[in-house]
Amino acid sequence: MTKRTSAKYKIDRRMGENIWGRPKSPVNRREYGPGQHGQRRKGKISDFGLQLRAKQKLKGYYGDLTEKQFRKIYAEAERRRGDTGEILIGLLEQRLDAVVYRAKFVATVFAARQFVNHGHVTVNGKRVNIPSYQVKEGDVIEVRQKSKQLASVIEATQLAERDVPDYLEVDHSKMTATFTRTPALGDVPYPVQMEPNLVIEYYAQN
Repeated sequence: MTKRTSAKYKIDRRMGENIWGRPKSPVNRREYGPGQHGQRRKGKISDFGLQLRAKQKLKGYYGDLTEKQFRKIYAEAERRRGDTGEILIGLLEQRLDAVVYRAKFVATVFAARQFVNHGHVTVNGKRVNIPSYQVKEGDVIEVRQKSKQLASVIEATQLAERDVPDYLEVDHSKMTATFTRTPALGDVPYPVQMEPNLVIEYYAQN
């Protein structure tokens, strides 16, 4: 098992939920956390614990972002006018690695970060290798010509376990995706419930 696969499964088990909806998640077999004390962690969770868990789940879903990265996104969401939780989700979905994952150019959000890092993607015709790059409405994301025939890319487009959301227009024959609009929480196809309101509460108190 690769280190990255191991990390993904550890996040699932720590949360006690299959946060990416993958068929092979260990949570499908056992819902307790990793380690020898995993089965004992079923007591009542405090408000702080629920808030922390919501934050860790959202951070984990987008490739286990660092606290520094996640706090920066939260700070930007808080700065903007409107519902901070909804804006936070929109900013996370505008990350280039998230768009590449949603477009089904790769199988996992971890693979999306690596795919962008390795220079396989262009935005409006220009190569971008920064996973956190913020995609804007109307931007066209394309897999570079020499990368379109990669077996991993072809396999990912055929994955039946998830669909492309309607805020992206994707053409798998050309390997292009247009980011048509910034989604609200209800538009994002999370396999589990995400609670950005609890994330806001967490940062408001810490």
